[in-house]
This record gives sequence, structure tokens and C-alpha cells, in this order.
Amino acid sequence: MSNRVIKKVAVLGSGVMGSGIALHFANIGIEVLLLDIVPFDLKEEDKANPKMRNKIVNDAFTFALKSKPAQAYNSESAKRVSLGNFDDDMPKIKDCDWIIEVVIERLDIKKQVFEKVDALRKKGSLVTSNTSGIPIHLMAEGRSEDFQKNFCGTHFFNPPRYMRLLEVIPTPTTDQNVVDFLMHYGDVFLGKDTVLCKDTPAFIANRVGVYAMAKVFQLTQELGLTIEEVDALTGPAIGRPKTGTFKLSDLVGNDTGTKVMMGIKENCPNDEQANAFVVPAYVQFLLDNKFFGNKTKKGYYYKDEKRNSFSLRLDTLQYEPTGKPKFASLDASKKSENLSDKVNAFIKADDKGAQLVKRSLAGLFAYVSNRVPEISDVLYAVDDALRAGFAWEIGPFQYWDIVGIQKGIDLAEADGLSISAWVKEMIAAGNTSFYKVENGVKKYYDQQSKSYKTIPGAESFIILDNLRANKPVWKNSGGTLHDIGDGVLNLEFTSKMNSLGGDVLQAINKSIEIAENGYKGLVIGNDATNFSVGANLMMISMLAMEQEFDELDIAVRQFQQTTMRCRYSGIPVVSAPHGMTLGGGCEVTMHSDVVVAAAETYIGLVEVGVGLIPAGGGTKELTLRVSDSIKNGDPILQTLQDNFLNIAMAKVATSAAEAFDFGLMRKNRDRVVVNGKRLIAEAKQEVLRLNEKGYSQPAHRSDITVLGRTGLGTLTVGVESFVAGGYISAHDAKIAKKIAYVMCGGDLSAQTTVNEQYLLDLEREAFLSLCGEKKTLERIQAMLTTGKPLRN
Repeated sequence: MSNRVIKKVAVLGSGVMGSGIALHFANIGIEVLLLDIVPFDLKEEDKANPKMRNKIVNDAFTFALKSKPAQAYNSESAKRVSLGNFDDDMPKIKDCDWIIEVVIERLDIKKQVFEKVDALRKKGSLVTSNTSGIPIHLMAEGRSEDFQKNFCGTHFFNPPRYMRLLEVIPTPTTDQNVVDFLMHYGDVFLGKDTVLCKDTPAFIANRVGVYAMAKVFQLTQELGLTIEEVDALTGPAIGRPKTGTFKLSDLVGNDTGTKVMMGIKENCPNDEQANAFVVPAYVQFLLDNKFFGNKTKKGYYYKDEKRNSFSLRLDTLQYEPTGKPKFASLDASKKSENLSDKVNAFIKADDKGAQLVKRSLAGLFAYVSNRVPEISDVLYAVDDALRAGFAWEIGPFQYWDIVGIQKGIDLAEADGLSISAWVKEMIAAGNTSFYKVENGVKKYYDQQSKSYKTIPGAESFIILDNLRANKPVWKNSGGTLHDIGDGVLNLEFTSKMNSLGGDVLQAINKSIEIAENGYKGLVIGNDATNFSVGANLMMISMLAMEQEFDELDIAVRQFQQTTMRCRYSGIPVVSAPHGMTLGGGCEVTMHSDVVVAAAETYIGLVEVGVGLIPAGGGTKELTLRVSDSIKNGDPILQTLQDNFLNIAMAKVATSAAEAFDFGLMRKNRDRVVVNGKRLIAEAKQEVLRLNEKGYSQPAHRSDITVLGRTGLGTLTVGVESFVAGGYISAHDAKIAKKIAYVMCGGDLSAQTTVNEQYLLDLEREAFLSLCGEKKTLERIQAMLTTGKPLRN
């Protein structure tokens, strides 16, 4: 692989995808030049006005910055993007290491853009296209030899920050070093699942994902099902997003999805399931009426002015109130604990819901068997693309393994579909699965060599599921302790939503105790959707309702002792947060020696939302960090106010980058990994680094500066002004004043130095007193019953 360094990137085209791609490069610290056309309809007096000449790019970028979910990690990202237009600023691409084309999907326009790029770029710079369907090799025709060597397709998915897939599509003239570089850079620096695709129509994810949607469209009408029934059947019940099929189509845009369907049908005349891509009459009805989905506020679904929900009836083409799906197979799936059991609940049943799932999967199995080697030489690329591009929990071949390969063949052939010969040859040779795990290493069946091979690059990842066959070092109902090699242990939380109750606290303490006896250190990390949603609120609610204050006191002390054990032990403890890391989950990470966080970590101390304050050491720890900021020359009162507001407003950082801004992660100590799949492996390396440096247990802190009445007065005035302005309730104010009391060290007459235990005692006392408040109990109950905070 070439030793390229990417310092500056040009993105040509500032639409939704162009601005999103520009911001994602800016998120990882790259300087970006974002260009678009000069408006065609400029008035004569505006033609020399730079602001008016850049109107298209300015408006598009402003829209991207305001879009939800946020495209930028934090406010610093946007500052790295400079804006311009093709006429005035295209020569600036000579300073760029990578030029990405994201203009309209027309070959003639793309070729015009590339002609200009070829004339202005520096030799050796990368040039790639984000096209979703135009053949990559056609865009390179007529370009210079150096251009063609360094040209490739790089297909991002929308929104670029969040969608994990990056399809890399080389042409016959693309240099292999360029391909290797893009696969590596997309993975390590952009945090993507990079999938190598052949230059075939719609590449991999859209070819297979849109087929899956089209097949369901067909079966829905054939089986006489409603769209809400189908969305329930094709969502989380089988490990796919809650949008299911029809809500997904509304989200993507019914016009956009249909365009891809028609493109595949037109460009793949030899596709054995081409009939699946025929546009049904009900889809044409939506297109004729411009009911494109969410963007037109009407598609398969719509809501009236009273927010009542309606869905399209496919037989009458009339909208009726949405109904609640009822199938025995769906109920059985919902009751199943794991995805394998969920899917097989449908395979074993025969109601209409089960028929849809079985027949759609049968079609999928037949389809992907015939796409290898057409769209990819390796089956795992198909699975990677569907997981990362369509957010499926597992890919087509993984579904097939769950159902059983022979069973999948039987289902497909019963529906008149043909399975590719290589699958039958594989079965005949005695191979019973597409994947298998040997000695903790996942392998795939390679149809070319007719043998199992290790997935390339797998050594860079530690996937806990691949270790399930090994006996755990220790486990209880709240956690499993794995040996992840080289003398490092990993504690995986296994409670519901990884909430922190007594069993998880026991697991943390026991894991540290075991690690101190012969291991180099401990990682606290898992592969679940979220690191931890916080403390077990049900347990707190039960004790608070019964006014069991002695029991509550013991529980809070245990929590504090556990987080302090993470900070003060004989071995390095590194936490690896990702996804939601809230309340107690945040407190565990804050007390680790080092935090190695996924870029997509949503972390915060949110206890105020249930009428409490952070009492697992969180309030103490932010107070300690205020004190430490004095050494950096920061104004202590301002830092105190900022950290106080972070707790009092239950702020959640929307990225790991923002967690540094909130003081929840420490600069020069904690770090970010853009690709969350590398998280546990990177955290393990951090443990080894700390161990090699010669780790010794830190001393307890007794040098924490608190401001006493000086700080308390300032914060109290601020709280009262919020009450007077009607921004917060009296109970909000009561909670906020208790936070202020802890963070200022209590009612002290002057600035004083205190120790950690002093602050822990204060936060525990405040927590317990709030547990006796009626309005706090109401907030806890509301969160448990509705999942939403109550403002009372």
C-alpha cells in the first residue's frame, strides 16, 4: 500500500451527499474545499458578488449544518470546510490530495467535470466518484494515464457520518495501491466498513438491498397483507431497522427507490429474478401523485393535522387509519431472546406473516447465490454491504446459516427459484455453513478455492461473539469476563440494555480482582448497540418508593466504591464506550485510567432527567476536573459554571469529540477511534501500552479545590434567574441547587481544598434526599413507564 498522506480534500458538488461527505472528512480533522456551480440565473449586478456566486454552495452547506441528526461532530468541524464555486475556485484543487466528485447523476456532466479536474489536479492525487450507479469505467474514458491510475469509485451512503458502508469500485486501470489505500483509509480513518465491489449495476448494497425491497413489494400484494403488517414483519422481528420495508421506502423517497429498481431491471437483462423489479401498480400510483414519502409528507403513510396516522391500502389505493399487526409467528418472534430464534420462529410457522418472511428470505438466498461471483468474488462482501448500507443486523448469507443451508435451498426451490451450483457443490462436499469460527477466528467459505478462509483484516478486530466457544474466565448474570489474549481481560456487560445493577457492579469488582492476580489489565467494553444506558432505575424506584433509605445508601455506596475501584487498582482499566453511554455508564468511563471511545459515542450525566443527581462519582469527578483546570490556567468560576450546566441540563455529547468539550473525556489522555468495530482491539492496545510503561496504582486525591460560598452564590443566582424566566420548574431548581452545593464543596466560607471521599459523601447525601421527594418519584415512574422525562 502506498504511503499517501491526506491533508486536504476537495468535494465537487454540495448537495446532501456532497456536504455530508465534506463534513465527515472535516470531522476527522481534514481540511476540505467544497465547491458547486455558480447560479445560472444571477442578475447582472450580482455576477461579480462573491456571496451571490457562492449562493448554491453556501445554502447547501448551511442546510447540512442545521440538519438532524447532526452531520458535524462539533462546531470545530465546520470551520475546516472552505466554500467556493467551480468557475472561480476550481484551480485550488491543485493543492488537494483527494478530489471527490458528487455532482448530478448524469454521465455527460460528470465527464465534463473530470475533464477540468484532469487539467488542474496535481499528479498522483486521488480522484473518485460517489456515483450510486453509473459505471465507473465510463467516467475514466478519455482521461490521462495518471488520472486513470488514480481514479476509483467511492460510494458513500446517506448520511455519510452515520452510515457505515463505503463501497470501493475500481476500474480495470485503477492502480492496486490506490485500491488498497482506499480500503484501509476508509476503514481506519473514516470509520467505514469498506467493501470491494465489481463495477456492476448498483454495485453490491443497492443491488441486493433494493432486490429485497422489491421482492417484499411483490409478496405483499400476492399475500394480501397490509403495509403496516409487512413493516412489523420486516423490521426488528428479523433483525432489520424499525422502518421495515415501506417506511424505509418513504424515508429514502419512493421516486428514488423506484429509479434504482428500474435501473437494475434495465441494466441487468440477464438477472434471473428480473421480474421482481417490475414496478407494482400501487407504486406507480404514488409516483403519479407525487407521494414520494417523507419529503412530500405523504407516501405509503401520512399523518393528518391532528397527527393521526394513515396508511395506503394496496387493493383500493385509499388511505385508512393504520392498524395493529397480529400474527402468531410475529408474537413468537418478539418473545425470542436472540436473532436466530426470532428468524426461525417464522420458518417454523405457516401463517401469512410467516409466509412473507420465508418467501422473501428464500428469494434473497437464491438471489445472492447467483450474485457471487458476478458482483463480488467473496460472499462476506455481500453480508458486509447489507449490514453497513441497510443497517441489517446480519447479511443474506448469515440469514441462510441461521435457517440452515439445505432448508434455505428447499424453501427457494419450493418457490420455483434456482440456487447457484456452487452452493449445492459446497453442501455435497460436507460443508454445512457459509461461516465458521475456529480458535476464535471467523472464516468464510470461498467458492473459488472450495475451502474456508480467514476474512482479511480480521486480526485487527476483537469480536466477542467469536470468543463464545471459549470458556469465560468468570461470569454472572450481569457480565462475562473474556480473555482477549496477551494477558488482557475484557468485561462484557450482559444485563438488559447493559444497565448497571448489583450484578454488573459485582462483575466489575470481580474482574478487577481477577486481573490483579496475573493479568496485565482490563478492558470494559462490549459489542452491543450501546455501552450502557445507566443505573438500573427499576431497582432505585422500588427502594425509593418503599423509602428504604438504608438500602439505598448501601446501593449508592457500592456504586461509588465500584467506580473508585476502576480508578484505584493495581492494573490499568480502560473503558471502551460507544453508542449511548449515560448516567452510571458515563461514570464508569470517567473513572477509568483511559477512555478509548468510538467517535459515535453519545455520553452524558443525565440523572437530572429523573429528578436525581449523578452519585456514582460523576458529580465528584466533574468537580475534580474543574479543580484540575486551574493548572491549565482556565478561569475556575467559568469552568465551574460550564460543568455545573452539563449536569444540571443533563447534556449529552452527540459525539466523542463533543465529550471533550463537555469535560467528560480528558484531552492528552483519552482518545477516539473512528471505526467502532476496532474499539476493543484498540482498548486492548492501550492496556498493553500502560502496562509496558510500568503501571502503578494512583494515589487518592486530596487536592481538589472547591469555591464554597463564592461559587455557590454565583450558581444559585443563575438558577434563580432561570426560575424567574420560566425556563425551569421549582423542582428543577431544587435539584440544580443540590448539584451546586456538591460542586462547591458545601457551605464553606472560603475556597478550600478537599478530598474525593468528602465530595462522594456530599453527592450521596444529595441523591438520597432527592429520593424522598414526591416529584422525583414521579419523574422516575414516568421514565419507567413512558421512556420519556417528565418536567414537573
